[in-house]
Amino acid sequence: MRHLTLEVDGMSCGHCIKAVHRALERVTGLIVRSVALGTVEIDLEVPGPAPDSVITALAEAGYPARVSTTP
Repeated sequence: MRHLTLEVDGMSCGHCIKAVHRALERVTGLIVRSVALGTVEIDLEVPGPAPDSVITALAEAGYPARVSTTP
């Protein structure tokens, strides 16, 4: 497993958190660890989905995301 933290824009309420969680659940090969306002913690299977495919899934749901550079 590879742990990944994403920063997600456009989240402002509980509905947004649920929508992001649903979008992540549609991506095969990842485990959702947590979804909070502005931040997502996931584990990716190896081999599994590329971070770009997760970012694309979130963007398609209306939530632009990027890999966090904060340690």
